Amino acid sequence: MTYENILNDMLSRVPSNVDKREGSIIYDALAPVAFKLAEMYFQLQNFLDLVSGDTAVGEYLDRVVADYGITRKPATKAVRKIVTSGPVDIGTRWGIEGTTYVITEKISDTEYKAECEQYGSIGNHYSGQLDNIDNISGVTAVLADIIVSGEDEETDDNLRARFFSQVRSASTSGNIYDYKKWALEVPGCGGAKVFPLWNGPGTVKVLVVDENMEIDPDLPATVYDHIEAVRPIGASVTVESPQEKVINISADVYLDGSDTLENVQVKFAALIAEYLKSLTFEVYTVSYAKIGSLLLSVPGVADYSNLLVNGGNENIAIGEEEMPILGTVTLTEVL
Repeated sequence: MTYENILNDMLSRVPSNVDKREGSIIYDALAPVAFKLAEMYFQLQNFLDLVSGDTAVGEYLDRVVADYGITRKPATKAVRKIVTSGPVDIGTRWGIEGTTYVITEKISDTEYKAECEQYGSIGNHYSGQLDNIDNISGVTAVLADIIVSGEDEETDDNLRARFFSQVRSASTSGNIYDYKKWALEVPGCGGAKVFPLWNGPGTVKVLVVDENMEIDPDLPATVYDHIEAVRPIGASVTVESPQEKVINISADVYLDGSDTLENVQVKFAALIAEYLKSLTFEVYTVSYAKIGSLLLSVPGVADYSNLLVNGGNENIAIGEEEMPILGTVTLTEVL
């Protein structure tokens, strides 16, 4: 119901012997009402979107999924190793690139655990010489290994996918869907695949990846601990990361002159990386034709030839316990 449609409908109900032209008394009286009614219709449509699981966003999506016992996974703080030139007190603070870390535990005289004071993956990003926030004299410190990765708050897309997975799948007494649901409840887990009876009766294997559909070496242990805390008695559970299936691509390309080969290669690699992520735990074939279509979709590419995927010109099969990852992308310009 647009403003114009509402106004025209209202004017059509006014007797024909009344001046209804723009600027007339009746026109000027009805126009603001039509505008407010159109605005209300828009708000009503927006309201419907905010209470449906497929279109709700933010806090409204939180309220939709809460009815099914699902909550958004919160952001967590990174725990890092700090290496110092001498002993420091627990509770001292250090900073680097706008992030700050507080010493929480002593590992040795010169090694400490420190928690990032900022939530999310930003605590994983930096390493190097730290600034001395508490003005401790005679001691320097370096931010080193990640002990526990910080995770960003769960995105709407991941929460929605988890919601649909639960409401569309029968989950009862420790079946496949239960194990998948339990794995996806863990902060940082973005995908899971369950293999029942993988090593005989009473055994279950769960493969997990992070929310970027990448392998996180620390994630399986965290998922295992959570599953052990909630699963029924009796099963022997193994949680692992999938094996990586490297996909290497090469091709000769004909450019249209609107972009450089270097830029084309970067854009093409980004498209392929996203495509491969979309296949994880869902599709077990890397399509040769799809890769060709993605190459043609890159701005600057007029055509291509000699496209090779892992040295061949056919689809690549992905094993049940594998995930495809991008290896090398080599494009050669044909003049």
